Amino acid sequence: MNNARESVIPPLAIIGALFFIFGFITWLNGTLIPFLKLACELTYSQALLVTFAFYIAYVFLAIPSSLILQKTGFKNGMALGLVVMAGGALVFVPAAQVRSFPLFLSGLFVQGAGLALLQTASNPYASILGPIESAAQRISILGICNKIAGALSPVLIGAVVLKGATELENQLAKAISPAAKADLLQQLADRVVFPYVVMAGALLVLALLIKLSGLPEITTQPDAAAASAPESAGSIWQFPHLLLGVGAIFCCVGVEVIAGDTIIQYGRSQGISLDIARNFTSLTLIAMLIGYCVGIWAIPRYVSQQTALSVCALVGVVFTGGVLFTHGYTSVLFVALLGLANSLMWPAIFPLGIKGLGSFTERGSALLIMGIGGGAVLPYVYGKLSESIGLQQAYLLLVPCYLYVLFFALKGHAYQVAKPVKQVVPTA
Repeated sequence: MNNARESVIPPLAIIGALFFIFGFITWLNGTLIPFLKLACELTYSQALLVTFAFYIAYVFLAIPSSLILQKTGFKNGMALGLVVMAGGALVFVPAAQVRSFPLFLSGLFVQGAGLALLQTASNPYASILGPIESAAQRISILGICNKIAGALSPVLIGAVVLKGATELENQLAKAISPAAKADLLQQLADRVVFPYVVMAGALLVLALLIKLSGLPEITTQPDAAAASAPESAGSIWQFPHLLLGVGAIFCCVGVEVIAGDTIIQYGRSQGISLDIARNFTSLTLIAMLIGYCVGIWAIPRYVSQQTALSVCALVGVVFTGGVLFTHGYTSVLFVALLGLANSLMWPAIFPLGIKGLGSFTERGSALLIMGIGGGAVLPYVYGKLSESIGLQQAYLLLVPCYLYVLFFALKGHAYQVAKPVKQVVPTA
């Protein structure tokens, strides 16, 4: 038992480094939204296209990612994903130089494409490295790496790109000449160049390290005898729990992104200055970190994955009520606390969704990754709702999302295929 546990630790540490990287990049969106809104002179719903461009890449690239992984293997696929992400980061250089919002969105889409490949490989890898019953625990450990990076990125990058943002807003509000205004906005846009060049370099170095690492390959192909057995026949569409899991991921990622990426603008709507509000995304991530720590301690020792998922969904509904019926810093605090409700949803949904898929694991993982498109659609819907009913009332959108996740936890995950498929196992 101890040998088996020790054999899991080195690859889990490497996957943890990957989760740190894509956590750092993903949660920069909360900072990029107010930054690009100011630099490119956008409306709020237009600024939320940042999340749309980033997360919609998962919808288009998840299935191709599974096909790529079948050709390259999980290890090489992870390295390739990092290289693609580096390319997306470098797009920010010309985008800043010409202050082009469409070009910024293109860079975000490329980064999302790289992350789609990376996540399609790394999430099932983490699930398969040990018993499926404790997969939520392992993914929670990786989630800590992800959310520590997510908590750091808005603070570190925000201190660079949004430094003195309130003073800059006041200057732009004054009656200055168009040339002076354009000069101020260009100086603001140029702030993003150095961080993203450094990021691209770090991604390329990590890709090389992954390529040269001793990370073991895994196989999702059953042996010849199993392949000819009746229970291994069929298609990916024969797994209703997987398809329902895609919907759960859609809702889970949507509410997670809304909580993390709208809290800055929501804080401003509650009368809080941008210099203070720019750090609010980190509060959401800290709440998620607390939830992950609870998950590592409690799953599966005291609660099952599905029980933890049910509790998180119910807590999400309660905290959404707190957002809607309070004001000022208290209401903003409830938005941050949604991170606690969101923390164990992904770690529980993913293993419940791929359980029993056997040789369909890559394709099943790809479908679940497509569910990340909820991070593109739901925040944009929130943005449009906020323009008609207000930023606070628009959080009503979260309630049906949490209720669907509750359904998946209570019933949806149990809609298994009649005949099980041989489960995947790690190979040395």
